[in-house]
Amino acid sequence: MPRQPQARRAATAAPPEQLEPERPGVLAVGDDTAVRADAADLEVRRDLASAIPEPDDDTPLARELAADARLRITLRGRRLPRPQSPRVMCVANQKGGVGKTTTAVNLAAALAQSGLTVLLIDVDPQGNASTALGIDHHSDVLGTYDVLTDACPIGETLQECPDVPGLWCCPATIDLAGAEIELVGMEHRESQLQQAVLELQRDREQQGLPRFDYVLIDCPPSLGLITINAMMAAREVLIPIQCEYYALEGVSQLLRSIELVRERFNPALHVSTMVLTMYDGRTRLAAQVADEVRRHFPQQVLEQTIPRSVRVSEAPSHGQTVMTYDAGSSGALAYLASAREIAERPAARAR
Repeated sequence: MPRQPQARRAATAAPPEQLEPERPGVLAVGDDTAVRADAADLEVRRDLASAIPEPDDDTPLARELAADARLRITLRGRRLPRPQSPRVMCVANQKGGVGKTTTAVNLAAALAQSGLTVLLIDVDPQGNASTALGIDHHSDVLGTYDVLTDACPIGETLQECPDVPGLWCCPATIDLAGAEIELVGMEHRESQLQQAVLELQRDREQQGLPRFDYVLIDCPPSLGLITINAMMAAREVLIPIQCEYYALEGVSQLLRSIELVRERFNPALHVSTMVLTMYDGRTRLAAQVADEVRRHFPQQVLEQTIPRSVRVSEAPSHGQTVMTYDAGSSGALAYLASAREIAERPAARAR
């Protein structure tokens, strides 16, 4: 039976008056003055980055350090444009171990650090995304279980990431593992999360609070009612793809599942973004997998790849994303570059 929210209220849930006010300096789409200022700033950054000498081909470590230095100059501290309407993206892959949660939390942190207001909804019962953001998600905390079972509005579950202002999280508790059984008998069971997100944005507008520019939903590695809820709530699917052979087989299975959801429930759903993760430039296999994915999905795959990085792996054990754990690392810079690509290019429609 769903728990009654009257019997408990998580102390960490943020009341409306404590939500982050709109921060100055964020670029708005269509703001000519802001766009011109950003273009001038970008030109200066590019000039500085181009002044870094290019090492010889026989010094790969020096080439990597130079590339990171250019990214650092070009990206750190830049503001990204606000989307004209909120973008809701579910981060999904039926294959486990491909960097799905890592990608979700680090992209969310990178977008928030770039001046945007971001919500990450953790619908994976393991709660790894909540852990990585330093968010409490023990059994007494309100979370996605309560949202899916109609126990409370999603606004009552939100907690702000302690390290990244402007990044909010709806956490996943262990109770979410049994949510699918309860959802089976509910009316409109596939659209519970969709209604919750729509009501949240509407409530924020009525309260004079800034909308969430991006809503990222971290899905479990399976296609059940919880994942279907995420795909119903979203318009875009972001697929992390590990640069290994078996990843290609997993993508084909996922695309079939997405097509099924689109046909039966959500015609607006499409794959807008693919991120190549755990890329190791020293291996021929990684390059071959990347080339193959780009050949099949030229519009969806980001130019930026996410390298294998010890710092990215270490960050969750400290309750942080790599964006705050080691902001100057190659992994953090790669996620920052990926966030910029997502924000600055139009969402690609699946063919």
